[in-house]
Amino acid sequence: MKIGILISGRGSNMAAIVDAVKSGEIPNSSVAVVISDKADAGGLAKAAERGVETLVVERRGRTRAEHDAEIADELEKRGIELVCLAGYMRLLSPEFVRRFAGRIVNIHPSLLPAFPGLDAQKQAFDAGVAVTGCTVHYVDELLDHGPVILQKEVERLKDDTVETLTQRILAEEHQLYINALKKLAMDARATKQA
Repeated sequence: MKIGILISGRGSNMAAIVDAVKSGEIPNSSVAVVISDKADAGGLAKAAERGVETLVVERRGRTRAEHDAEIADELEKRGIELVCLAGYMRLLSPEFVRRFAGRIVNIHPSLLPAFPGLDAQKQAFDAGVAVTGCTVHYVDELLDHGPVILQKEVERLKDDTVETLTQRILAEEHQLYINALKKLAMDARATKQA
């Protein structure tokens, strides 16, 4: 399974995925490229340190569809079979989603469908929920929507702040994303052998 990862920031989930692929924890897979929409994304250096090709595709005044088409072309050039969004902070165009239909996954820091969009951890905190968490899901044309692959609950502690809750959710995100990709890799292998 050839994986392409899209990032916008520090790339902690991307690094966890690359490390799990390299160690064999995510079997029968390789990360072919990490693409960022921001030239200053910290995750680019992390990917390069791990020997993964990096690419910056900035928007530069283009429409979302034009920007996404360039990213999609780069992914297709490399034969990408699965697109992983790892802190990619742009909504994908409908054209991009259709090109990779059923082959785009995302991680979100809430138990979807609860608290979609930005600042999900703050949304959960402000709502006073006792339990929140994270979700790995397939991406469709709607924001933080699409079939759920895996979820992990994270309890809100009495002395939590938004920051401490966010950190505890992020720690769970790394393993949840790895577990979801492991499941997808095993399913892909079983399908190929059938």
